[in-house]
Amino acid sequence: MMKTPDFSGVFYFEYVLLYKHATMDSKLIAPSILAADFGNLQRDVEMVNKSDADWFHIDIMDGVFVPNISFGMPVLKAIAQHANKTIDTHLMIVDPDRYIQTFADLGCDVLTVHYEACTHLHRTLQAIKAAGMKAGVALNPHTNVTLLEDTIQDIDLVCIMSVNPGFGGQSFIENTYAKVRQLKEIIVNKNASTLIEIDGGVSDQNAKKLVDAGADVLVAGSFVFKSENQLATVANLKKVANS
Repeated sequence: MMKTPDFSGVFYFEYVLLYKHATMDSKLIAPSILAADFGNLQRDVEMVNKSDADWFHIDIMDGVFVPNISFGMPVLKAIAQHANKTIDTHLMIVDPDRYIQTFADLGCDVLTVHYEACTHLHRTLQAIKAAGMKAGVALNPHTNVTLLEDTIQDIDLVCIMSVNPGFGGQSFIENTYAKVRQLKEIIVNKNASTLIEIDGGVSDQNAKKLVDAGADVLVAGSFVFKSENQLATVANLKKVANS
């Protein structure tokens, strides 16, 4: 199925030139498939397709960089066959450079690597872009955002981990707001067009505060998939984020 990548014009990607429905100030919602029902994965993928969500957020874990193992290439391939929205893939793995082209071939639109897993971050970012994807960098809760000052203009998206990576359903870390504000200041001062994504513990209770701090993309896992009415939950989260 033909996907319609939607970066919603927060920065002027070529996608915005192609897809005129994007708006310049829309905040994006990315349901995390890690929280989906793996026994009914196609059903949950179709739910996201039908919802007001903008992206699919896919967490790839190797059991080394983080203590959990999620899923790998065959499952991602199956998701991509049914997804018709942007696939935002978050690699929580060691030595991500080995798999950059593989993830491009599987249909990923955004590929995010962890700062803590990259010895030569700039080289990794360039390789991601050369493979035709947008390049993201994730920061663990203990990692200072100032470490990205020298590369921020080469980064399309920074994923701020608002929980410790590796497991879903964790409580939101309150220091995240300060990190987002600090990162936003760096982006503005460097005249960069980087998006800020928040991953972990996002709900309708903190979405507005995160957006006010500078967030552009909100990843929501358990909050969406464990709700009684998933479509309504996504719609409400999108409304709150853009209020």
